[in-house]
Amino acid sequence: MKISKHWMWLLGAAGLSACGAGGNDPGVEYAPNMYHSIPYEPLSQITDKSAGAWVNSTDTEGLGEYYSSNPNNPHGMNMREPVAGTVRRNKGYLPYRIPADSLEYAGQVLVNPLDSTMQDEILADGKELYLTFCEHCHGGKGAGDGLVAEKYPGVANLTTPTYANHTEGKIFHVITHGKGNMQPHGSQISQGDRWKIARYVRESILGEPTN
Repeated sequence: MKISKHWMWLLGAAGLSACGAGGNDPGVEYAPNMYHSIPYEPLSQITDKSAGAWVNSTDTEGLGEYYSSNPNNPHGMNMREPVAGTVRRNKGYLPYRIPADSLEYAGQVLVNPLDSTMQDEILADGKELYLTFCEHCHGGKGAGDGLVAEKYPGVANLTTPTYANHTEGKIFHVITHGKGNMQPHGSQISQGDRWKIARYVRESILGEPTN
């Protein structure tokens, strides 16, 4: 069957018009369910109740499949304030921004923010954390004789004079960014726990600073 040029032009124009987009209209979408979230998203929402009605595959009570405002919240918002008593993940710590190559600077300016009146509890927690994250390399007493050190020489012996004057800030920085053969632990240990380890290492392994 032959199709006249007139019909070919009409079909072509119809096809091109379907690709038009403007404002909030993306035009014809291929596999829209792959990039339109059906669950509620906290940082974005679609308030148009008819949005995506043309792709509805189930009965959605007349709502478009892309409609994502939460009718149970004030103003249809998806994100809400946390409930009273919610514990913040970072427990008040700001992101640590001192670069890895600024070890000496960190040692001079950083001060352990932990409550010094809770020293016994801090040291107890610090010891447990040290035994969990540090003992396998540095050994139980920091002598660099952990099981890992037996296979990979060069683990720091924290009991030598080299580390005698390391501040808690310097220890915290090394735990965070690593140094030498030691890999960074900032993504594995929270800031608060890193400070507890630093306090434990300073007080229980390094002992009093030398002059």
